[in-house]
Amino acid sequence: MSFKSLAKLASGILGSKIPIIQGGMGVGISLAGLAGAVANQGGIGVISTAGIGMDEPDFLKNFLEANIRALRKEIRKAREATRGILGVNIMVAMTNFADMVKVAIEEAVDVIFAGAGLPVDLPGFLAGSRKTKLVPIVSSGKAARIISRIWLDRHGYLPDAVVVEGPMAGGHLGFKREQIADPRFALERLVPEVMKELRPFEEAQGRAIPVVPAGGIYTGGDIQKYLEMGAAGVQMATRFVTTSECDASIDFKHAYLEAKQEDVVIIDSPVGMPGRAIRNRFIDDVGEGKKKPYTCPYHCLRTCDHEHTPYCIAQALMNAKKGRLEHGFAFVGANAGRERGIVPVRELVERLQEEFEAASRPLAAPGWTPA
Repeated sequence: MSFKSLAKLASGILGSKIPIIQGGMGVGISLAGLAGAVANQGGIGVISTAGIGMDEPDFLKNFLEANIRALRKEIRKAREATRGILGVNIMVAMTNFADMVKVAIEEAVDVIFAGAGLPVDLPGFLAGSRKTKLVPIVSSGKAARIISRIWLDRHGYLPDAVVVEGPMAGGHLGFKREQIADPRFALERLVPEVMKELRPFEEAQGRAIPVVPAGGIYTGGDIQKYLEMGAAGVQMATRFVTTSECDASIDFKHAYLEAKQEDVVIIDSPVGMPGRAIRNRFIDDVGEGKKKPYTCPYHCLRTCDHEHTPYCIAQALMNAKKGRLEHGFAFVGANAGRERGIVPVRELVERLQEEFEAASRPLAAPGWTPA
C-alpha cells in the first residue's frame, strides 16, 4: 500500500497531498516563510499566532492591535507564496484568542488549530463561514470527547480533525511532570484512546473525524507507524526548525543542531505548565534564583502568574527567536539534536519520503512522491 493511499488525511482534511501538518511554533518560529514552504510541498503549513506582532512598532503599547495587524500580514504573505493549504495555531490560553480566531476566519485561512486549553466555543466564531476548518489539539481521549460533545450540542458541529499531542512534544506540555515519562501516557497509547472516544460521534453523524498524532514524530518511519495505526497523518515541528525557510534566526537553528540529549530538559514555565526546552545559561540562572520578578508588558496569557514569576515567558521566547539566547531559551521536542544540518523544506520532505519507503519495504509499499 502506498504512502498516499494510507494517508487518509488527503480526504479527511482539506485535500493535503502528503500526510504532514507542520506544527505551529511560537514565538515567531513558524510564520509565513515556513508555512508557505511546507504548503508548497503538499503539506499543511501552519503560522503560530503567539506573539506574532513582536516586530510591529507599537507592540509594547498596543498588544492587541499589533497582533491583529501582524497576523493579517503573515497570512497574506503566505498566500502570495503558495496555493497550498495554510493553517494558524491559536492558543486558547492567550488573552487575544478571540481576536486571532476572528482575523483567521476573516482572512479565510484553511484551518485553525486550537490547543493550550479547551476551545469549547470555537465553532461559534464561524458565523456561517464554510471555508475555515476547525481542529482542536488535545492530550487525551477524554478531552476529545468533551470538545466533540460540547461542539455538537452547542453548535451542531464536529471537529474537522483532532490533533492528539503526546508528552514528547516541544514547548508547553498538557501533562503533569510525572506523566511525561510514564508509558501510560505515551503517544502510541493516546492515539487509539482518542480514536475510541471519537468513534460514537463518527457513527452517529456518519462521517470520519481524522486523528493526527503529534509530539516526538521525527522520521518517515514514525509516519509509517502511525498511519498503520489508522491515523490520518502526523503533525511534525522540531524537524522543520532546521530548514532554510524556518522563520527563526540562524542562532536559534544552531541551538537545535548543537543540542545533546542531556541538554533537553523539562522546565516549570510561568504559565503553570511544564515545558521542554534546551538548557542554557538563562535556564540555569532561573533555577539558581538569579532572575527577579518584573513588570509584565503584555498580559498575553491568562494562566501566567506575572506578579510572581521571575521572567516573562513571551519576552524570553521572542529573544530566542531573534538569536538572543543569553536572554531567553529555545523550546524543543524530545528529538532535538538529531539533525546535523540546515536543509530546504523540499529536501526534508524528500528525506521523509525515503525514510518512509525504507520503513515500508517489508510491506512492499511503493512509496510516494512529494508535490
